[in-house]
Amino acid sequence: MTPTTIEPTVPAALIRALEERAFNAWPARQTVFHRGWVFRLSGGYTKRANSVNALLPGAPFDGVREAATALYARHGLPAVFRISPLAPPEADQELAEAGYQHFDPSLVLHRPLALGSAGKPDGSTHISTTPSAAWLEGFAAANSVPTHHRALHNSMLDHIAHPAAFALQHDAQGQAVGFGLAVLERGAVGLYDLAVAPEHRGGGRGRALVTALLHWAAEAGAASAYLQVRAQNVPALRLYESMGFKTAYGYHYRVPG
Repeated sequence: MTPTTIEPTVPAALIRALEERAFNAWPARQTVFHRGWVFRLSGGYTKRANSVNALLPGAPFDGVREAATALYARHGLPAVFRISPLAPPEADQELAEAGYQHFDPSLVLHRPLALGSAGKPDGSTHISTTPSAAWLEGFAAANSVPTHHRALHNSMLDHIAHPAAFALQHDAQGQAVGFGLAVLERGAVGLYDLAVAPEHRGGGRGRALVTALLHWAAEAGAASAYLQVRAQNVPALRLYESMGFKTAYGYHYRVPG
């Protein structure tokens, strides 16, 4: 069965701008540019930072699969391809014919933002411009970051070049239980690393995290917000849609079979 394709609802120029911002917000440890594509390598931590991505709309794909396979093999990694609307159709077709599996379909959501539309924080969320030890340790536990990847995750956070905000919530006992990251670039804020400890989910903490981060961004001058979410994450999609986010475009990965 052919996977469902999410048709973009925004212009190609906005897709490219959001893709660029997302690359900057989640910096890879190494970046290689190749004929309109970018190969991102980060020791295997997260697909987003260890994948091949189109940079230019319709960038030619001939020879890209072979070049990526060789480069990632040199670093002991599989060649994973992230297929966004910037990639030409023949890229996905070639990968499918070569046995690459369709994996992890996701959506990029987008909304306009103004100071009055961000909502008022309820006081449960603390915002700081650097991650505290409680944020780092709590997020790693809540999001099941493997122990051997935690130093790499922290290093990636340290290398975010643009203004960033780290949201932190505590429970009644003072334990860190809610986490979020916002990165502001060119008038748009991206939301990342949104996580709530499993035993505290379903109680409104996610909404409070997003509200606090959007409020911070609006005060800093952001005119829009975006985030990425797995297409199968129905509870998260309902939350984001209730907060004014709409689907801008979709993407998926192709992983070696």
